[in-house]
Amino acid sequence: MPRIAVQLPLSADRGRDVPLSGQIAGQLRSGIADGRLGAGQRLPASRALAASLGVSRTVVTAAYAQLDAEGWLEGRPGSGTFVAAGAPGQAGRPGPGGDRGADSVTRPDSAARRDPSDPAASADPAESADPAESADPPAGADPSAGADPAAPTVEPAAPIIELRPGIPWARGIDRAAWRRAWRQAGAAPVSAWPDPRGLPELRVALAAHLRRSRGMPCDRGQVLVTRGVTNGLGLLAAAMLRPGDRVGIEEPGYPAARAVFAAHGARIVPCRADEHGLVTGELPGGLRMVYTTPAHQYPLGGRLPVPRRQSLIAWARATGALVIEDDYDSEFRYDVAPLPALFGLEPAVVVHLGTTAKTLTPAMGVGWLVARRDLAELVAGTRQDLGDRTSEAAQHALLALLDSGDLDRHVRRMRREYARRRSAIVTVLGDLPWPARLLGDTAGLHVILELPPGTADQVAARAYLSGIAVTTLERYFAGRPSAEGLVLGYGCASVSQLSRACQVLRQIVATLSEAAPRS
Repeated sequence: MPRIAVQLPLSADRGRDVPLSGQIAGQLRSGIADGRLGAGQRLPASRALAASLGVSRTVVTAAYAQLDAEGWLEGRPGSGTFVAAGAPGQAGRPGPGGDRGADSVTRPDSAARRDPSDPAASADPAESADPAESADPPAGADPSAGADPAAPTVEPAAPIIELRPGIPWARGIDRAAWRRAWRQAGAAPVSAWPDPRGLPELRVALAAHLRRSRGMPCDRGQVLVTRGVTNGLGLLAAAMLRPGDRVGIEEPGYPAARAVFAAHGARIVPCRADEHGLVTGELPGGLRMVYTTPAHQYPLGGRLPVPRRQSLIAWARATGALVIEDDYDSEFRYDVAPLPALFGLEPAVVVHLGTTAKTLTPAMGVGWLVARRDLAELVAGTRQDLGDRTSEAAQHALLALLDSGDLDRHVRRMRREYARRRSAIVTVLGDLPWPARLLGDTAGLHVILELPPGTADQVAARAYLSGIAVTTLERYFAGRPSAEGLVLGYGCASVSQLSRACQVLRQIVATLSEAAPRS
């Protein structure tokens, strides 16, 4: 049920020296700070409020924009302007319909998630689709994300702010565009027997999209529509691996990739990654495949430098191994321009995997696999044998989003939105004293907060008790961890929530540093 906008006792006095927008912003700010306006309450539309105050709409929108920038308010596309969850002065005092209540609080050791189709869940400004129920959990959206043996068993004192990685801001999707796409999908004819490679027209559109956005020389014969990255990995493994084949996985790396290859009988070989990505000079021989995340190494966040890219391609040519490129969030870069996909360097030895899980939502369940033509046909044949397929309705919806330009517009809008959230983290945590430091903040939807040895579990536990859900870096290592820290996702938390959470994390880190013995 839509929320009714709160009625505000505001005034605008032209006889005062304070600008009208400043007067309105000040009154709203005071109302939020003293609890008269609760988190989650909807404010009047700018046009309606302007009419009631006898001012221009520009005055009201300027006041709203100022409070949004300060973290007091947040706009929700298609819904209106709301008091931000976790706004200054709201900590520990959720208003009607605001911050998550006890029914939706999750412990770090729980895989329980909120149902994105639940109207109560959608009332949360930071809500997004559930990665645990997706056919393709994006890198970091492992269903057990945050599971930690040292996790506390008591409830936090405050509502949870979700900083675990892999969850995009699904509420940022333009609902009108989304409805149009699914209406078109519903009007499309139903196939009697779906093509295992995917809809031909969608493969044409994806090839054009990848040529334009990722510099990939490909055509529809090289594209296979999957349910996402993990589905693509499973199909490759089923088509190409024999029990005992050695597969290299970045260390630290994506746990789901290790699980998929291990389930097909592969021997997993950890391959060291540093803050720049896969260390290609240390790759061993005898690998059938190597899995890598070159655009934004998961989880450390590095961008694989050009010399390492060239070294990786040369190694693959020399050894006959196949490079599996997981391009899971390449759309979102902030301080640097994107490098072309590895596939563009040498299509003969690279298989490219992409997904809509980060771009739109894991709930869409559509991704793609791009390979040289003979390999694409081999995978398609294996898929047909397995009876595996991607929802045709979802394929039609993605095609509509691509053809209309709505997907490109969404990516541009989300790039700006995520940049604001990333900036909120960097502003608070970017100048922590060594050895604590931020890594991987130039791209994607998460950063690494590297911490001194022996402190990550303590920080995570104390953060949880303060109402902040985080994931430790340890779970991304197959062997003994060589680094310690937190993986902080910023896809589904608002700017005000991120600012508040990072201030708490900063204080926790400072307290632990002060308590540490001096050498």
